[in-house]
Amino acid sequence: MHTDFSSNLRFLCAEAPSIAQICRDIGLNRQQFNRYLSGKGLPSAHNLRRIARHFAVPEAELFSDPAAFAARHRPRPTPPLPAPLLHLGQGFADQARLLRRFLGSYHAYYRTPTWPGQVLRSLVRLKEIDGYVVSHTFERARARDGSIRQRSAYRGLVAARGGRLCLCERPRNEVGAISETILMPEHPHQISYLQGLTLGVSAGASRRPFSSRTVWLRLEEKLTARAALAATGAFAQDSARLDPKVRRLLGEDAPLSLAPEAFPPS
Repeated sequence: MHTDFSSNLRFLCAEAPSIAQICRDIGLNRQQFNRYLSGKGLPSAHNLRRIARHFAVPEAELFSDPAAFAARHRPRPTPPLPAPLLHLGQGFADQARLLRRFLGSYHAYYRTPTWPGQVLRSLVRLKEIDGYVVSHTFERARARDGSIRQRSAYRGLVAARGGRLCLCERPRNEVGAISETILMPEHPHQISYLQGLTLGVSAGASRRPFSSRTVWLRLEEKLTARAALAATGAFAQDSARLDPKVRRLLGEDAPLSLAPEAFPPS
């Protein structure tokens, strides 16, 4: 039982760029997880459920014959893109080898018309899937008086172009607009801080297009996904909870936005 479980777990982990990232996502200790991988121990019922949920695999199946398990879960060839998507899709293919050092979790900081005078902090995770670099962005913020509550989730693709990271995302629902972000490292060999510009549509009723400076701060591997998400929100520009360097890189410029009334009557 130990060997079947560890073999199947190693098979699933082989598709991920980092064991450390898997441990962070599940919320397990790396040393403890290594015992499962080596066959020196089995997870508790609680941890087994967390592992199965993360990999979207039934718990009992993790103990099945490794050869049969691998046959069922081996990645299937991705179908060719439809012709209209081929040109754009090729721009994001095979980017993981170029962006591997950027994979991980970040707090992204920017200003939007929805939160005037404040800085929004969201959680962004970059991971590899079949050679693509996929982004998952989570925005959560709530005004003190309860007048504004924002909960948004986006998924997108990242490509390296001319020494810049180009990110294109769309919301998980069908209502929001596509957003774009272009980032550059502060220095070629330093990726703790990424800065650039983001273009999107505000979450308010006006749906105002806007552009804003953005700064991404790389998160430590030991920080769990739950803690990183709990730290998101909207903060005053002088808040002590904002990294001083992030505040300096953002500057004090308000986001450039376009309101519907900006159009003169025809």
